[in-house]
Amino acid sequence: MPRKRRAAAEMTSNDGDRYASKRSRNSSSRRSSRHEDNSFSQKRCMTWFKEYTSPDCPDTLGPEGMEKFCEDIGVEPENVVMLVLAYKMQARRMGFFTKEEWTKGLSEMQCDSIQKLQYRLDYLRCLLNDQSTFKAIYRYAYDFARDKDQRSMDMETAKAMLQLLLGKQWELFTQFSQFLDQSKYKVINKDQWCNILEFSKTICDDLTNYDVDGAWPVMLDEFVEWLKGARSKSDIS
Repeated sequence: MPRKRRAAAEMTSNDGDRYASKRSRNSSSRRSSRHEDNSFSQKRCMTWFKEYTSPDCPDTLGPEGMEKFCEDIGVEPENVVMLVLAYKMQARRMGFFTKEEWTKGLSEMQCDSIQKLQYRLDYLRCLLNDQSTFKAIYRYAYDFARDKDQRSMDMETAKAMLQLLLGKQWELFTQFSQFLDQSKYKVINKDQWCNILEFSKTICDDLTNYDVDGAWPVMLDEFVEWLKGARSKSDIS
C-alpha cells in the first residue's frame, strides 16, 4: 500500500477507534443515567414530601397537602387506592401522612416521584385481589377511619368505608346499607366491623347457609330477619 494511503487508512482506523470508544462512553453514561433515574433516593423522597407541607407543620402532610398530592398523582381522595396507599404507609389518621409514614411506605415501594408512584398504582389496586391482604386492609380501615376519641366508628363513616371496600364485591351490600339506614345503630364496633366481612364472604346471597344459632353479632341476625321480611313482602306484592 502506498505511504499516503496507508497513513490515511491508519488515521481512519484511529478515528474509528476513537469514535467507537466515545460511543461506548456515551452509551455507558446513558445507561448510568437511566440507572440513577430508576434508583430510589431518600433525599428526592423527602423533597417531594415537603411540597405538600407548610412551614408551620413541616413533619405532617395535612388535608390541603393531601388534596394537592391526590391531584398530582391523578387519584380522587375517595378512591380505594388511597386507602391501600395509607395501609402501605400504616398511616394512623385519615387525611394525614406524617414524615415517618411517608418515608416508610414510599421507601418500601421505591417511589420518590409522582411518576414512580403512578406506575405503582396498579400494584396497589392488585393488593385488593389477594384475600389475606384484603382482609388486613379491611381491618386496618376501621382504626384508620374512626375518630380516635371514640372506641367505635360513627355510622356515616362506617357506611362510606363499607361502600368503598364491599360495595362492588358483596351482592347484599345495597340491602345491608338500607338496613343500617332504618336501624337503631348509630355506631359500629370493631367486632361488628370484622364480622360484616366474614358474613359477606361466607353467607350465600339467598341466606340458605345462614345458621340462626351461629355466633354472629346481633346486628347481623337482625339484618337477616329484616332481609327475609323485605323479601317476603316483595314476593306477596
